[in-house]
Amino acid sequence: MRIRVTLRRGLVRALAAAGMLSMGAAVMIGAPSTGASTVNKTVVTLAETAGAQPNYIFPYMTTGYFSRPNLPYFQFFMFRPLYWFGTNGTAILNTKLSLAETPVESDGGRIFKITLRTYKWSNGTKVTTTDVMFWLNIWHQKPTAYAGWFPGGLSMPTSIKSVKVTSPTTMTITFDGSFNSHWLLYNELSQITPLPTAWTKTSASAAAGSAGCADAAYGTDDTACRAVYDFLSKQSGFNPTHPKTTINALPTYATNPLWKVVDGPWKLESFAPTEPVVFVPNKTYSGPNKPTYKELIEKPFASESAEYDALAVGTVDVGTLPFTEVISPATSPSKPSQTVKPGKNNPRLSTYNLVTVYRWGVNYFPLNFKSTGDTGEAGPIFSQLYFRQAFQSLVDQTLYIDRAYHGYAVPSYGPVPVWPHNSYASSYEETNPYPYSVSKARSLLSSHGWKVTPGGTDVCEKPGTAKGDCGKGIKKGAKLSLTLQYISGTSPLTSEMNAEAAGWSEAGIHVTLSSATFDTVVAAQVPCPKGCSWEMEDYNGGWVYWPDIYPTGEEIFASGAASNSGSYNTAVNNANITATDTTTESLTTYENWIAKELPVVWQPEILTLAEIHKGLEHPTYSPPTGPTMATFHWS
Repeated sequence: MRIRVTLRRGLVRALAAAGMLSMGAAVMIGAPSTGASTVNKTVVTLAETAGAQPNYIFPYMTTGYFSRPNLPYFQFFMFRPLYWFGTNGTAILNTKLSLAETPVESDGGRIFKITLRTYKWSNGTKVTTTDVMFWLNIWHQKPTAYAGWFPGGLSMPTSIKSVKVTSPTTMTITFDGSFNSHWLLYNELSQITPLPTAWTKTSASAAAGSAGCADAAYGTDDTACRAVYDFLSKQSGFNPTHPKTTINALPTYATNPLWKVVDGPWKLESFAPTEPVVFVPNKTYSGPNKPTYKELIEKPFASESAEYDALAVGTVDVGTLPFTEVISPATSPSKPSQTVKPGKNNPRLSTYNLVTVYRWGVNYFPLNFKSTGDTGEAGPIFSQLYFRQAFQSLVDQTLYIDRAYHGYAVPSYGPVPVWPHNSYASSYEETNPYPYSVSKARSLLSSHGWKVTPGGTDVCEKPGTAKGDCGKGIKKGAKLSLTLQYISGTSPLTSEMNAEAAGWSEAGIHVTLSSATFDTVVAAQVPCPKGCSWEMEDYNGGWVYWPDIYPTGEEIFASGAASNSGSYNTAVNNANITATDTTTESLTTYENWIAKELPVVWQPEILTLAEIHKGLEHPTYSPPTGPTMATFHWS
């Protein structure tokens, strides 16, 4: 990968101030630590991502809770999805860990038969088709409440014509149209998490199963299901009727009888918002890969440096190496078929192996097309393709990968993951449609009615919608003065944001930066089709394709989708997505359109630098689920 040798002065100043022009300055020099003197072979301690603790336990959640800390690093330990994805470092279906056999298709992609394997809940009852129906009925009563739903008629449950239960282990789902069977399995059936019938209640004192919903025929008892959904959501800390109301349910997670009924390999032993989360093996777990140790502890950390110190003294067994503590760079790939080769591990972590982990995702931050910010101009500005092209042309991903992430990242240029190498990514997306160019950005803005003031703030001089004008909704005198909030506590992201702001300033785009907690940023970037004030929000995660494994984009870029944070909306894109969902058409047309149209600002896709104790054996990390902790065992 070519590294930029000469930098513009403004960018140099930002990089130097942020510490991005040197590497390893914070590394402690001296005799390497041997870590903990002894190894507790009955416990595995996993470090949580700094500042990002789990905060939702009910496995049916809105966009604000739909995150990796809540899904693969918390809920999946206890509640298993119907289908599991991730095998030998790929994102393909894992038939061994799935609760059901691969569905059998018939009638040209309209009917799918599901056969469950033998699994049990921790209360002794079997996982049955009634539990699957429970999920489907909950989804039916309020589809928009789930982050994985999208409008247009293709998403479950609106695409379901009927559901027929033929036995406790078999059921058939009939859809009202024909679908790409690969998409339906990887993106829709993958959403289902069976829910125990013990949860069908509307108060803590009510008898388990007393509220119905689970055993009702599909879609016939929305009233009962809504009452159950409201109760379970409130028990998890969210009030569907008053979403902005705070419910402090977190301290009850480990004691609430509801959440003790699990079908995964782990049960929750203790939980508090700022304390370690403790799991113990579910003794009734009937699946493969049963835990071989007595406790799994998830330890929270307020900062990356605190997590690093814990690794250095050996108080965690699996953690993440901060980029500030990298002592030698990785060898970044020049082609998507290549992989990142790690440099030397930090000498203080001699008892750990450094493992580079890819996500099955892409990194970006959304632009709010309906923003009322910047005196009402932000939304109309973001709606102009020329502006988005100029803005993206000032993001030097190659530089940030080299300087902020020391080679441990790969570029994102579109909606389909390019790394790990796969057959979905197009050649157009594998190159950079908008390479870094200050002159290109300035030209785009000046040719569309803006007075460009490098280092200052551009002003619209030619309002209107004709060729060469600023564009619809942008008034004369409007300024390119925007705001971007990003998550606090991660030094490389702070460095990257400062460098990007300096780059945008080169073309007179003034971006005011601010930072906030992970939860605050995630909660802020919600769709607001009628308008709201946020402009740009960056939680440094983009999108991991789970539980939508096939990267067709309906959940994040389809009009009205719950996770389409910026409210991006074009008929062409919707048609492109529909084609990938209902036919065997490749992703090329869809992904090339998104890569060209820039509904979001693409950012480097950052690798996780996992530090794993040398005494722990584990399979290859498989995107998108990351570590399946029950498969870890002490050697």
